[in-house]
Amino acid sequence: MTTIHHFTVQTPHGEKISLEKYKGKVVLIVNTATKCGLASQFKELQALYDHYEADGLEVLGFPSNQFMNQEPLEDDQMVSACEMNFGVTFPLFKKINVNGPSTHPLYKHLKEKEKGVLSKEIKWNFTKFLINRDGEVIKRYSPQTSPKKIETDINHLLQS
Repeated sequence: MTTIHHFTVQTPHGEKISLEKYKGKVVLIVNTATKCGLASQFKELQALYDHYEADGLEVLGFPSNQFMNQEPLEDDQMVSACEMNFGVTFPLFKKINVNGPSTHPLYKHLKEKEKGVLSKEIKWNFTKFLINRDGEVIKRYSPQTSPKKIETDINHLLQS
């Protein structure tokens, strides 16, 4: 069975990283954009990361510029903006496509495992996927779902 651990992603500087690195961790994967009206969620995501990292939570941000060009920054500028404006210390990766013919393989997998309400496509920035310690997609959350509202589900996975 394919899990997120079978995929490789790139850092903002182009270094390849296997998601196998996160085996045994609970992972929250989010497509992000610094200019999005939902960008305040960066602070909530960071708060979850700060609170639960020691317990085994990883938050992974995947910037995408596919929704009204709300991630116009280059990869290194985006990381700096997230650190300065939102205090982000969780890992952010190279900008990717989450929809369309050039969808990143990780996002093809995520969307196949947990479809959205009306379709499997990502509707907007800050769609969130919760992954268990075995790398399996457990749940998908809409862009409007506050990261705070995911805390109970994260806690449950961390304790199991």
